[in-house]
Amino acid sequence: MNIIFLGAPGAGKGTQSEIISKKFNIPVIGTGSIIRESVKAGTELGKQVKAMINAGTLVPDEMILNILKDRLAEDDCQNGFILDGAPRTIAQAEELEKLGIRIDHVIEIAVNDELIIERLTGRKVCSACGASYHNVFMPSSDPSKCDRCGGELIVRKDDNLETAHERLTLYHNVTEPLKNFYGPRGILYTVDGETGVEKTTRLMLDILEA
Repeated sequence: MNIIFLGAPGAGKGTQSEIISKKFNIPVIGTGSIIRESVKAGTELGKQVKAMINAGTLVPDEMILNILKDRLAEDDCQNGFILDGAPRTIAQAEELEKLGIRIDHVIEIAVNDELIIERLTGRKVCSACGASYHNVFMPSSDPSKCDRCGGELIVRKDDNLETAHERLTLYHNVTEPLKNFYGPRGILYTVDGETGVEKTTRLMLDILEA
């Protein structure tokens, strides 16, 4: 079961990825993390990526997706995976197909823009373990500390109002058109992301277990 989650930043992709990953025992594969792992491991592609990053140049889609292909060939992905952060554009989706990476379900988590802005600007993360909280929707018992590890809670620089609007606009202009790519392939589904985490999960399971 190979899955892509679509949705604006703050729609709940990370939360649902974690839940679905545990439910089906499949890994969540983030492009950022596999690039860091590849660089750390010193693979040939990793060395090339590191040189580009150090030079301040953009890493081409083709190179990122080749690293992704290598990661998806590992044993823990044989029963499926959830892609986090890829594809971000139609060009990347086309490259995924050319590389022979099969996608079974693309699930859009639909949330209106006003609620997205409210979610993004109230978010806090633990500086130690990375756990996410929200002042309104999922507060920690102590506003300044993580319930999980006791670390300090911080507001990320990209969670201010101006940046939230910029990220939302970027999603609509660049990533949301992926619906037009996957829709005709018969694998695109949309679930309501405004009904609470448990209900959204149930809607996803109805699709994935059908």
